Amino acid sequence: MAALSRLSPLLRSPDLTRAELFFNRELSWLEFNARVLEETLHAVHPLLSRTRFLSIFYSNLDEFFMIRVAGIKEQIRAGVRQRGPDGLTPKQTLQRIRERVRQLLARAEEIFYDEILPALEAAGIYIYQGRRLPRLPREALERYFQEQVFPLLTPLAIDSAHPVPPLRGLELILWVELRDGSALVPIPQVLPRFVPFHSAQRYGFLPIERLVGLFLEELFPGRKVKEYYTFRLTRDADIEISEVEADDLLELVEKELRRRRLGEVVRLEVSADMPAEPVRLLMEELGFEPEDVYEVRGLLGLERLWDILNEVDEPGLLDRPFVPALPPPLQGKTNIFEAVAQGDILLHHPYDSFLPVVEFIRQAARDPQVLAIKQTLYRTTGEKSLIVQALREAVDRGKQVTVLIELKARFDEESNIYWAKELEKAGANVVYGMLGLKIHCKAALVIRREGNILRRYAHLSTGNYNERTAMMYTDIGLLTADAEITRDIAELFNYLTGNSGQKEWRRLAVAPENLRETFLNEIERCMVEHSPEQPSRIILVMNSLVDSEMIRALYAASLAGVRSDLVIRGICCLVPETAISASIRVHSIIGRFLEHSRLYIFQSGGQTRVYSGSADWMPRNLDRRVEVVYPLTGHLADQAMEIAETLLNDTTHTWVLQPDGRYKRRSLLQPDLPSFSAHMEFLRRRNLLRG
Repeated sequence: MAALSRLSPLLRSPDLTRAELFFNRELSWLEFNARVLEETLHAVHPLLSRTRFLSIFYSNLDEFFMIRVAGIKEQIRAGVRQRGPDGLTPKQTLQRIRERVRQLLARAEEIFYDEILPALEAAGIYIYQGRRLPRLPREALERYFQEQVFPLLTPLAIDSAHPVPPLRGLELILWVELRDGSALVPIPQVLPRFVPFHSAQRYGFLPIERLVGLFLEELFPGRKVKEYYTFRLTRDADIEISEVEADDLLELVEKELRRRRLGEVVRLEVSADMPAEPVRLLMEELGFEPEDVYEVRGLLGLERLWDILNEVDEPGLLDRPFVPALPPPLQGKTNIFEAVAQGDILLHHPYDSFLPVVEFIRQAARDPQVLAIKQTLYRTTGEKSLIVQALREAVDRGKQVTVLIELKARFDEESNIYWAKELEKAGANVVYGMLGLKIHCKAALVIRREGNILRRYAHLSTGNYNERTAMMYTDIGLLTADAEITRDIAELFNYLTGNSGQKEWRRLAVAPENLRETFLNEIERCMVEHSPEQPSRIILVMNSLVDSEMIRALYAASLAGVRSDLVIRGICCLVPETAISASIRVHSIIGRFLEHSRLYIFQSGGQTRVYSGSADWMPRNLDRRVEVVYPLTGHLADQAMEIAETLLNDTTHTWVLQPDGRYKRRSLLQPDLPSFSAHMEFLRRRNLLRG
């Protein structure tokens, strides 16, 4: 795509590059997690669903420290002082992170102890908090400890001959004060975080550290246990991969995964009653700063509140279940290729079933007319992945199967290594990615012989080929036999497997080749064609908006009078509703489903151009990943517009970004608007809430 002639110089204007026009990326993410935390108090969710949000908050924070904070600390150690678009240096960013995290942790503790625990107890779900167990079944607990816990525990002495040993990140660890010394007792993560037991309440749970604490003397026979305290380390989990030097990428990733387990300590969480001396010793031995220590009132490791949700069988305390719908074009059809040949099909998960995606691959594996299947895999389900099983079956049936597995998909590396080896053993052609780029696009291509011609069928999506998350994430998918799109996808796979160097496609836009230019050209077109009689409009639905050039382009469009309505679930570095962004509104939807869809809609000159795809507007997506964006036309564009407008009309789950960086609930900002839940509306439209 040709370089921009009008917009590019404007984007470098000092008026659009001032630091006050950009929120800090990391602090914006923390505000996203603050919105997740506040959902624990949102009465529209049943009790256990609200508890789930608390678990997600803590899990998100763990990952934030393992990746983002670890990266910032690495920059500081390397002497990086460069300011980001927001004007902050890495050291300044880290200081503000620490301040905000402590505020959020105090808020989380307040919510858990003052709101969630009392509500759980009122519902007959009791998490025992104290050290002594006067009315609990001690004999049964001791039997459980001896049979299920004791064999997995390894006490570790701490003295002049035994310095602090290697300790895993995210494990609960007991610091045990003995009459004649100290010791550590790591509690393996394979043990349940909360041990269920029978009690006067319907459901009783004992935190695992309390159970171990009851019987600590079993680990130290002949020695007196005086006291114990709980702590938890968070380690750098980012994988450093120098692919240029790698002879075997698979071997390199496996090596880095082993290193991840003992990465640099980036956070120490300690129970508030832990004395200063053990904390000082841990800092000295493990090499971190006092500012990296976070005192916790009560329980650590609350990201595993999931354990309780999985044990409690109370449907009335959870969201109403539903069975996803089959889209009308597929109802009554047994052959998915015949259905797709009649016209493109839009899928909106989880409201529309993910089964057609599975069937697309499964039927391709079993159809004697299908000759080849090509697919990307970024994150997929574990060992029971139906899609991967179908790919293996396709190999067994003599199909040509090519799978691009992204080994560098963060926290899915082990799963992807497993599947890479399994598919290779089955006989598939497995490609591990591209040098210097992550393959983040979601695409599957099927080549089928029909008479004397070979016809292509394809699936493109905003989401991963993962049956489990397809029930929790909202995503948009496309099933198509369009000749130009499927030819593009065929050439995309050549680009991925053969490094073809292709720069242009017929209908697709592909990062890092031409995706940024495609979006900038669309914004410029909206500016050029905008008029009072025929105003332009931009609608964006994404996970994150970080890229400074794209933000400046939206500012330029606002200055030209173009209205932009943004639904950005997570990070947003754009500052809305200022003199330079007067026509930009930013919404964030946090609800039952994780908003993962991406829509890019540009209206100008009497036309509406709609795209969907795998890319957020972040530097990594536009410049350092292979991403695919595809057009939606005709009735599919109408469906996509309806999805976007429904999200923009939401008042129940929507937060509105303010010019000062805070988010406020839309229901409080606009109390006169009727209550409207986009998630419930999508369920209602498919009659999924009957009964």
